[in-house]
Amino acid sequence: MTSNASTYSQFIKAEAKRLGFLSCGISKAGFLEAEAPRLEKWLKSNAHGEMHYMENHFDKRLDPTKLVEGSKSVVSLLLNYFPSETQTSESYKLSKYAYGTDYHFVIKAKLKELLQSIQDEIGQVHGRAFVDSAPVLDKAWAAKSGLGWIGKHSNLLTQQVGSFYFIAELIIDLELEYDSIVSDHCGTCTACIDACPTQAITEPYVVDGSKCISYFTIELKDNIPSEFKEQFDDWMFGCDVCQDVCPWNRFSKAHDEPLFNPHPELLTMTKKDWEEITKDTFNKVFKKSAVKRTKFDGLQRNISFIRK
Repeated sequence: MTSNASTYSQFIKAEAKRLGFLSCGISKAGFLEAEAPRLEKWLKSNAHGEMHYMENHFDKRLDPTKLVEGSKSVVSLLLNYFPSETQTSESYKLSKYAYGTDYHFVIKAKLKELLQSIQDEIGQVHGRAFVDSAPVLDKAWAAKSGLGWIGKHSNLLTQQVGSFYFIAELIIDLELEYDSIVSDHCGTCTACIDACPTQAITEPYVVDGSKCISYFTIELKDNIPSEFKEQFDDWMFGCDVCQDVCPWNRFSKAHDEPLFNPHPELLTMTKKDWEEITKDTFNKVFKKSAVKRTKFDGLQRNISFIRK
């Protein structure tokens, strides 16, 4: 490793901090050997349900050098979304990540600025920014970059801040200084497994995506299977149960990204308000929100399914 690699890495981490990222870790681009059999087994067990896109680009998912030509480093970044205020207890529930502006827009803009800063400082650096937008195993790369460990609920966990953050990557053709993996700190805790309303965490570190409330309320386009009636615990978009019960999330601190602040009406709406929601209100409250993914009809379907 050259002394440049160390200088460049420090510069990238300082820039990431300036742009508001929680943390930044770097790993060497290459084949994710340990992930390959896990991903294959997960797909073979149909744990991805109707998410058929998960079957595509198997090789690219496991090797970013096949995704970005000439890539040498994966720069992983975390962005906090933990809110300072949550919905009223009289409301149907929305996953906290969807409170404000769709994270794809917010993070993509920051990543573009980071890549531009790298190019301005270092010169000809080529790469691509990823926010859930291509076959990249973001949690695996973040763990490899020393930003945390994969918890029993299959989310990335960090000792100091828990797990309420987004993960994104810059995959670039620049050799950098690589970070070390951190150890697993889940211990004997099974809080997430015990609390999952639909028993989607089938064993430690394995989630059957086709049983997850987030899958049913966001990804599934058909009717929600009737056997899950009464099991949704009032979640109408996404689900935070496995994160809410995780002891590490007692360290979560509120984000300071104005774009992630919710529309004021969101925090005061009651179940009755949601049951009577109009398309106009939906468009106003979720103007640039990730909730648009399920569309007005999808949200209505979810609400009628969980209505008592």
